[in-house]
This record gives sequence, structure tokens and C-alpha cells, in this order.
Amino acid sequence: MAKVLTSREENYSQWYNDLVIKADLAENSAVRGSMVIKPYGYAIWEKMQSVLDKMFKETGHQNAYFPLFIPKSFFSKEASHVKGFAKECAVVTHYRLKTDEDGKIVVDEDAKLEEELIVRPTSETIIWDTYRRWIQSYRDLPILINQWANVVRWEMRTRLFLRTAEFLWQEGHTAHATKNEAIAEAETMLKVYADFAENFLALPVLQGVKSPNERFAGAIETYCIEALMQDGKALQAGTSHFLGQNFAKAFDVTFVTKENKQELVWATSWGVSTRLMGALVMAHSDDNGLVLPPKLAPIQVVIVPIFRKEEELAAIGKKVEPLIKKLKGKGISVKFDNRDTHKPGFKFAEWELKGVPVRLAIGPRDLANGTVEVARRDTMEKDILQIEGIDDKIENLLIQIQKNIFQKAFDFRANNTFNVDTWEEFKAQVEKGGFIYAHWDGTAETEQKIKAATKATIRSIPIDGKIEEGKCIYTGNPSKQRVVFARSY
Repeated sequence: MAKVLTSREENYSQWYNDLVIKADLAENSAVRGSMVIKPYGYAIWEKMQSVLDKMFKETGHQNAYFPLFIPKSFFSKEASHVKGFAKECAVVTHYRLKTDEDGKIVVDEDAKLEEELIVRPTSETIIWDTYRRWIQSYRDLPILINQWANVVRWEMRTRLFLRTAEFLWQEGHTAHATKNEAIAEAETMLKVYADFAENFLALPVLQGVKSPNERFAGAIETYCIEALMQDGKALQAGTSHFLGQNFAKAFDVTFVTKENKQELVWATSWGVSTRLMGALVMAHSDDNGLVLPPKLAPIQVVIVPIFRKEEELAAIGKKVEPLIKKLKGKGISVKFDNRDTHKPGFKFAEWELKGVPVRLAIGPRDLANGTVEVARRDTMEKDILQIEGIDDKIENLLIQIQKNIFQKAFDFRANNTFNVDTWEEFKAQVEKGGFIYAHWDGTAETEQKIKAATKATIRSIPIDGKIEEGKCIYTGNPSKQRVVFARSY
């Protein structure tokens, strides 16, 4: 079984690309910048979807679906929004093909659309045009809608899962009667994302707000969760936006209050995407392959029989059958890899590469002794245990592995988080990577100059950041709080 050829130390970027492909998560497609998500990768995404969908519904949201195509005129209604996405939009201009005189397929010039359609880069415009029809009175509010969909942003430099022309995501869009309700919604969804990241992805995240330069196009405030990858770069893992009344103004969405007054609606939007798959790979995996948190692993336990004869395989299968039944009864996903086309060593390497949290190996000698070899993927430790009652031990082991993967990522972040006070210190640390807490004077101009000089951006203004008098690392002007800088994906 071929393993990942490139080590993280040798070439982190190549290691990531190799791993995504060799672990059967995804591959590049015939369409430039677009990917095929393979069954194993999609199974992980389905687990993420399932957990998040439940969390959304527990906070009162419902799923709906809105059109893929958006009239171009909709984008011109909210100036900052269209400015933010204009360079990434794919445009549909015609609705028919034809065969020319040489038998080639060409665009039918007579089938030009009266108005071009944009393939959705995000759905605020089409959804707020819809909400205008749904909302008349305070009785119609709040509207708490989520959509699972694909979007297109015509990226020039792409990387599987992290940045592709088309990607999968969910986008929440909510409408509220008051400013405070909308802000509370945006903050609630940030906490939902942080909960998911830490308790399922096993990924510690910083919660904060974006600087004006980094805000979502059309937002008043963008809340974010930021994670640190093993190469010291930051990854934005989820965002939640307070949109104020910008889209309500643009699409004339008003409601009659209890006091019989006409007022504009307040809005939020929030989303996470298949970029979380990239985070999962980069935060936890090693040079042997994926390391998957048990809560998101499609296969949590794999059982590999060691046999030479068919009767040995049959005996092992009979022995593990009740164990498989018990594990499944506990909600643990199990695979009995009884293929006779591959040797045990190949299977060990394959499941190691695919990040299965627990591997059991059992052969004729184990049958005689009533034992089984247990290997855990996160630490690569092995142990020989009695097969009797092992279902409870495996259940506890999966809990331990989940916690250990999170703790390892947490410790890595702690060891790669730095306070710096001077420009020279800052420049040196940016080259090394990590989260850098530094003072900033609060101006967009300074932020842009720091980015131009170092390629580092403000990833987050911490929500729980303490007030601390200081001087901006670049200008020396007064600052009241440190913000988090890093180079990012």
C-alpha cells in the first residue's frame, strides 16, 4: 500500500495535496478549479452535515432551498456586496447551444438572455428578494432559514477543499424585528460553530470579529472562528455576519410593528463550507496519513483478520460477529475487512492512511488465546487485550482518542501563540508562523500596510480580549487591545 510520499517537513503543501488524493477524499476534475469529492471524503462531509443540521434545528432554524441563478440586477442593489464578489462571479449569458455547419457545438447567438444570470457566489440577494414577499408584519418574524447548497466563486488559484471554484456549504439567512435580536442571532451561530469545531472536529478555535478590511461584503460586523494549522498558518473555519438593514434597504423589506409603524427588517447570514474538510486534514494528520476524530470518522473501528486458510477466516468471522453486533449497538461504525485480495500489511497501511481511529487485528493464535491486538491511530500505540468485554473498552478508547486529538491541537496552538511589541519582532515571528497578538492602531490604512509588508492579516479581534494600553507595532500610535495576526489560507 503506497503511503503519502512527501513529509510535512519537506513540503507541507505537497503533503496536503498528496494526502487528500491518496486517502481517497477528493480529486481534481476535468473542470479547472473544481473537484470530485470521492465517497470516503463525502462520507466525512455527510457526518459534518448531519451534526450541524441537528445543531441548527435545535436553535430553531429550518432548511429551505433557493435558486442557483441570480439576476445580475440584484447585485447592483447593494453596492458593497457586489464590489466584494464582482471579480469572482460566473455569468450565464445564453440559454441554448446549436450545431454549426461543420457539425461543431456552438453557442446559439439568437438565444441570448435579456438579463444575464449570476451563478450564486452567495445567496443574500435572491433570498432578500424572496423575504420581501414573505414579510409583511411583525407576526412574520423572525425568519430562521438555512440552505445546504453549492456555490461558485471563480478562484484563480485553487487547492482541493481549501479554495475551489465550486464548493459545498450551508448558508443561514435570518430576518429579525430588532437590531438586538439580529446581533444575538449572529453571536449564537458563532457559538454553534465554535461548539462544532471543538467538540466534533477536535479543533480549538479563536472567537472574534473581523476588522473592517476583512469583513464580509455588505456586513456591519463579521464574527469568526479561526484555527491554526500545523504549518503555522491560520484558517478561517466559519463566519457569522450581522448585516444590519443593508439588504432590507436594498430590497425594500419592511414590516408593520406592533405599534403599527413601518420599519426595515434586520438581517444576519452565516456559513461553513467544505473548507472544514481541509481544516480536518491539516490540523490533525501526520506523515502516515489522516488522523480522524472518532466523532467524524466514517469508519470508527476496522477489524483485520490474519489468516492463510479459508477455514481460519471463517473461524475469525464467527468469533468477531457478536463483537461487531455489540459495537454497532453502541452506535459505533465498524468494518470487518475480510478481503482475500490484499495481505494484512496492506490493509494496516490503508486504514492507517485513511485515519480510522481504532484497528483490531485477530489471527488464529488470538482465537486460541481469546485476545485481540488493538491499535489506536492517534498515538500509534498497540496493545493485546482480551476480546471478552472489549466493546466497552473500545467505546471508552474512542472517547479518549477524541479528547487526545483535541488536546494535541490545543497544545500546538498554545505553543505557537506569541505576544509581540515591536515591528522587528513582528516581522521575524510572521516568518516562523503562529498566532501573533499585537497592538494595532485601528486604521484600515495601517492594516493594509502591514499586509503588504508581511502578508499577515488581522485574523480576529478577540471577543474576550482584555483591554490593554499599548502602541501599534507599525505606527506607534495608541492602542487599547491586542488583535490576532497571522498568515492564512
